[in-house]
Amino acid sequence: MADIALLGDRDATLITHRAVDAVVERFPSWARGSWIATDSPDAAQLDDYHGVWVAPGTPYRDDQAVYAAIRRRRERRAPILGTCGGFQYMVVEYARHVAGLSDAAHAEADPTAHTAVVAPLACRLVGEERAVWCVPGTRLAEICGVEPFTGFHLCGFGVADGYLERLTSAGLVVGARGEDAGVEGIELPEHPFYVATLFQPQMAALRGARLHPLIDAFLSAARAMSGAPADVPSAAW
Repeated sequence: MADIALLGDRDATLITHRAVDAVVERFPSWARGSWIATDSPDAAQLDDYHGVWVAPGTPYRDDQAVYAAIRRRRERRAPILGTCGGFQYMVVEYARHVAGLSDAAHAEADPTAHTAVVAPLACRLVGEERAVWCVPGTRLAEICGVEPFTGFHLCGFGVADGYLERLTSAGLVVGARGEDAGVEGIELPEHPFYVATLFQPQMAALRGARLHPLIDAFLSAARAMSGAPADVPSAAW
């Protein structure tokens, strides 16, 4: 069995969290998901999970627990997926501990931060659907293809342009882009699965759609880590 930690402060009033729940209901038989609250003791004990999905919903009740979990998954080369808020926190963690920006911050949590690598978007994308396209040659392109697709957004923050070159020079790869949000996806090519997106791939599950290919790929990476046998794979997006 591939165990997936849904790291976030579950709130059933949030449509994005209900969508995550809908995805979990569609997990293949060899995977199971468990919500882990960021302010719970379990948030510091995720090593036994084969995959960690850093869920939307920021600021988290314990931001530092989330940053610590992201860093450990990155350094242990264990599968991790971040969506929306998870994407933003993965950018900040990488900036702090790899790109040499030790004071890197998220402007939502610290509006006066000197080094806000995650800053307000020029155009808030709250409940908006926008075209996203993957960069050829990246893992996201391999998973989702290179043709533009529609991504759901519920966010007001993204990667600050002034820090993007510093991040990519340190090895972070931009895997997807969009007109309004700029950077839509990041990844680490040499990592078994380190991918994060500003768009939220879980939303189609609320309409009864099959799993988004990005979620399928994440689950497959977790399954590989667990050694669980696969049953019939999920159908294409």
